[in-house]
Amino acid sequence: MKRGTRLIHNGHEMDPVTGALGVPIVQTSTFDQGDLSTPREFDYARSGNPTRKALEEIIATLEGGERGYAFGSGIAAVSSVLGILSGGDHVIAAEDIYGGSWRILNNFYRRWGLECTAVDASDPENIRRAIKPTTKALFLETPSNPLLKIIDLKTCLGIARDAGLISVVDNTFMTPYLQRPIELGADVVVHSATKFLGGHSDVVLGLAVTRTKELGKRVYAVQNSFGAIPGPWDVWLVMRGIKTLKARLEVQEASARQLAQWLLDHKKVSAVFYPGLANHPGREINEAQASGAGAVLSFRTKTAEDALRFLAQVEYAAAAVSLGGVETIASYPVRMSHAAMPAEERRRLGITDTLIRISVGLEDVEDLIADFDRALG
Repeated sequence: MKRGTRLIHNGHEMDPVTGALGVPIVQTSTFDQGDLSTPREFDYARSGNPTRKALEEIIATLEGGERGYAFGSGIAAVSSVLGILSGGDHVIAAEDIYGGSWRILNNFYRRWGLECTAVDASDPENIRRAIKPTTKALFLETPSNPLLKIIDLKTCLGIARDAGLISVVDNTFMTPYLQRPIELGADVVVHSATKFLGGHSDVVLGLAVTRTKELGKRVYAVQNSFGAIPGPWDVWLVMRGIKTLKARLEVQEASARQLAQWLLDHKKVSAVFYPGLANHPGREINEAQASGAGAVLSFRTKTAEDALRFLAQVEYAAAAVSLGGVETIASYPVRMSHAAMPAEERRRLGITDTLIRISVGLEDVEDLIADFDRALG
């Protein structure tokens, strides 16, 4: 079965009771326990729900893992996975991960004794050099957010495995349609399903998939304890979105390639970051480990005034946070996704006031190009 077919035929094509071509929405908080002589699968909706179980099984199938878990948001998924660690543990993280992940590692969990070292993971040796006796986990994201740096997953995950670390990969940008980190050696994959998996900017939800049942039990213990779970309607929306992922992502990626190429030659643009460009660092690595370049790109204007003018003038792109919807979204990382990061750290990473991140939607690319040209001036 090819990847696109599996998005539809994943074990939850229809309801076995009614034959409905969709998973029923089980809107309940609790379940009758019968005479208690035979334990039933579901007792309380925080611990499990049939609708949620279907999505959890679907994402595990798509990522090639043993267990899947759904959460109330992408950052709830990240936080819950990190929750399997203990105070005094050390985490190595790629230095330009999503700003929310950076915040939870360096602010919230640091208060509980978790130590984090950020490294440029595009050079795997930086990971090897950062390992110490208390290191327990490696957290990666590729392409990175927002500069689309490429990390050699196979090499980096091999280093983690040899050192006995739990490896976690945020696969939000690529989705399992384009990239499957577990096949490359990851122990856990996390998603903000709010983005491409949901695909319509109408739901907030997170997912995690574990390579093994044993690791899955540890993640479930945190899910059940924290209770950061989604409601069944949100779960249903993501399952619906997954069915159209292939159609949406293939169009969005084709448009992203064309838009990135056009931006390269614009007089107001000084740099473009997109893995599908011939000159993008790590392009060959991305082509070896993924089936495409994705639908997110970033570009740098020549001045901050140019960037702010573009965000104010563009019509066919919402100036907003998030990504992966059917509409094009233009984000300003310095004030949005990475606003919580210290200014000196942003500058060191190249997240400047001239940087704009674009999530390409389903508009006709010719209209996007004309609109971008007008907004850039």
